[in-house]
Amino acid sequence: MTSLEPQHASSQAAKADAFRQLHGGGAVPLVLVNVWDAASARLVEKAGARAIATSSSAISWSLGYPDGSHVPPGLAFDALRRITAATSLPVTADIEAGYAGADGAFDDGLLRQTVTAVLEAGAVGVNIEDSGGMRLTDADEQARRISLVRSIAAGSGVNLFINARTDTYLSGQFGDAAFEETLERAKRCLAAGADGIFVPGVTDLHILHELSRRIPAPVNALAGLGSASVGELHDAGVRRVSIGGNAAKAAYATVSRVAAEILGDGNWSELAGSPSHSDMDALFSRQNEG
Repeated sequence: MTSLEPQHASSQAAKADAFRQLHGGGAVPLVLVNVWDAASARLVEKAGARAIATSSSAISWSLGYPDGSHVPPGLAFDALRRITAATSLPVTADIEAGYAGADGAFDDGLLRQTVTAVLEAGAVGVNIEDSGGMRLTDADEQARRISLVRSIAAGSGVNLFINARTDTYLSGQFGDAAFEETLERAKRCLAAGADGIFVPGVTDLHILHELSRRIPAPVNALAGLGSASVGELHDAGVRRVSIGGNAAKAAYATVSRVAAEILGDGNWSELAGSPSHSDMDALFSRQNEG
């Protein structure tokens, strides 16, 4: 059982309920600009976000590791704690496949440690995927893991939002059968306790519409340059839109351009429009109050 301090548990439970309500539809879907550190979280909050989501790929890159469950879990949890401490918004954590080993050596105890660490960090949601190895995890096994996450969270008093990611399309493993496989996996995940279904790799609005129509839970789409607009995704029935590591890629592209210019012709023009030193400090001024 995960135990949280009473005052923290009450606040966290309220954030979890608020986060859950953001998936209820309405005029616009929940749009998440995924972050990787405290500063990116504060900037996204300042831009008007309603919630914060982490990007496992972006966190991995920022810590010097490739994406795909290569980052040591302790470092990922440290980053999550800094992010939740930096924002007053609900935070959902990308935990990849649970940081609990590959299919052949999956450890329920490690998954329990992951969920406990996420809750103790103050997060109110998780993304958990079915592609922790070379091939997708068996659907029944993935449902079992989601059931375990639900049972662990139940002891914390926080109604954790479990966003079950399936890579049926992204992996290319199922070909023309990807649609039906997605529906079957979604059915099993929801029965096991998942709250939403994330299907990255789908950009076709017709497919997204049919998935949204036939899956009785909020569907999450992955978006980026060239994707349909937020409005078009909403009209297709999508209730949650996230951008994964794309914000981090854009930030690192800026670093690359600045470095190339300065080290090339010594020009400083790529620095134009940057926030001032005091502006950056001001992002965290409230943390130093009192």
